[in-house]
Parts: sequence; structure tokens; C-alpha cells
Amino acid sequence: MSGSDVRGLLSPFLLLLICERPGHGYDLIERLARLGASDAEPGQVYRALRSLERAGHLASDWVASEAGPARRRYELTTGGMAELQAWMRRLTEVRGLLETCLDRWTRISSEADTPGVSGGAGGRGSGVREGAGWEEASWARTQR
Repeated sequence: MSGSDVRGLLSPFLLLLICERPGHGYDLIERLARLGASDAEPGQVYRALRSLERAGHLASDWVASEAGPARRRYELTTGGMAELQAWMRRLTEVRGLLETCLDRWTRISSEADTPGVSGGAGGRGSGVREGAGWEEASWARTQR
């Protein structure tokens, strides 16, 4: 995912990672990358951590480091756990919407790839205007 795609999901991602195991900023950036959010910009991550802390969802303290200066370590608060649960409910709803969207896309794109099937991409009855391009499939097409 690109950095702009991740920005709106940094809060639930960070809350989840910190729920799994408290950590400091750089550790969390590495863990975000392993989660699939490798394009998250460090500045975005640190702003999100500060925002979550100001909201009472995270608590932090300075922990001495063996290899350098002390680091701010973030932990989930009770309010943070409630916020994480609320995010997970919302994301579960979004997952259902995304699955519906992807199922429709799979159906439409497989019809378009089937030789001899009227109604494929740009074909008659497809809901796509002649010369309009595949990405402009009409709303009516998806309502079948």
C-alpha cells in the first residue's frame, strides 16, 4: 500500500501492533512494514503516535537503550483497547463492503475475458459506452 493509502489506517494498525507488543517508534515502523504498510512515512507514524497518546489511547515512557539514547516506548491504555475494538468493528464492516466490490469485479472481469460472451468489456449490453474505456462501466451493469 502506498503511504497515502496507509495514512487513514495508521491508528488501527498502530493500536493493533502495540496491543500485540509495546514498542518504540522505529520498532513500530519496522513492524508496520512487515504488516504490509512499508510505505508509511516515519513522520506520519510519529504524528499518529502523538495523536493517539493525546487522545488517551496510548501511554509512553522513556526506556534506556543499550545501543544509544533512551527511546519512548508506547503501551496501550484501557481507552486504547476500547478504540482498537471499535476500529476492528468498523474494519469488519469495511471488509464486507470490499468483498462485495471485489466479487462484483471478479464477475464482471471474468465475463469480459470469456470469448463469445455478449456483454463483455465494451461489448453490446455491457453498460460500457462504445469508446468509453473499460473503467467507465455503468452502475446498471453492477446491479444484475
